[in-house]
Amino acid sequence: MPADTLDIAILLPCYNEAATIGDVVRGFRQVLPQARIYVYDNNSTDGTALKAMLAGAHVERERRQGKGHVVRRMFADIDADIYIMADGDGTYAPADAEDLVRTLLSERADMVVGTRKGVHADAGRQGHAAGNRLFNLLYRAIFGRGFTDIFSGYRAFSRRFVKSFPAVSGGFEIETEMSVHASRLKLPVSEIELLYGRRLEGSHSKLSTFRDGAKILWMFAMLMKETRPFAFFGVISAAVMGASIAFMLPVLAEYVATGFVSRVPTWILSMALMMVSLLVFTAGVILDSVSRARNEQLRLCYLGLPRTAKHSWRVATAEAGRRRDFDAA
Repeated sequence: MPADTLDIAILLPCYNEAATIGDVVRGFRQVLPQARIYVYDNNSTDGTALKAMLAGAHVERERRQGKGHVVRRMFADIDADIYIMADGDGTYAPADAEDLVRTLLSERADMVVGTRKGVHADAGRQGHAAGNRLFNLLYRAIFGRGFTDIFSGYRAFSRRFVKSFPAVSGGFEIETEMSVHASRLKLPVSEIELLYGRRLEGSHSKLSTFRDGAKILWMFAMLMKETRPFAFFGVISAAVMGASIAFMLPVLAEYVATGFVSRVPTWILSMALMMVSLLVFTAGVILDSVSRARNEQLRLCYLGLPRTAKHSWRVATAEAGRRRDFDAA
């Protein structure tokens, strides 16, 4: 298969996953023996790094707490042709990595997301399941219908995606940022449905339903401001204009009926709000042009990167084809 000629890196961000990380590393090593496995320990206190090292992984440490910081460090440090990112808690099956790689190569995609078939159970935490449904609906309303599970942590990436991804998030919002990055640049992406397991005893979710949910909601707003400023500021402008009209109508009605304006401060307030609304709308129009220029620059940066670290994607695929023909003969 084409993956035999490509350099594959498996990335496992971990925080207190000593109960499962050893089995996860061994599982990936069995499925993809040619791959390099990296475990980035995020200040674990339970021996996660030692268990990963004994299982055969390359272990590094990221001191800044948060999955986004870990992913940013991984993407910056590691050079490979194909990247597979998973969690160290054992909820993602290493055996599915082959399907992710196969889909990435056959569809020439830059990102393949393993959507979670059992995500709505989420190890028995119904708050997570409800939040997952809500945020996926919100994502599709704001950024389009490119993804059905924006929080999946099981993904495969091309080198061009990894090296062009800015990764500004600090926590669990990182998966949302990845999805928006792909939608923003209109990158070729794909999804495949995979089983999502329950956590083993002794392994606990690090996701806080309300605290991390608020962070993700804030990230939605910031990404909308950066990528769709006309829509973002248009909503604010419409809200302010609505308030202006609400204050304005009673004053106008009084003027039409009597010919006088007794509530002058209310009229001044309504005019001020109308001016603010127009200013916000104008800012949205200008920033929309700026955002389009930034998208073009990001797209050119992405196109300037090679698909593989050593040689072109097409050459690698051709070499794999010749190897299959030789083996068959």
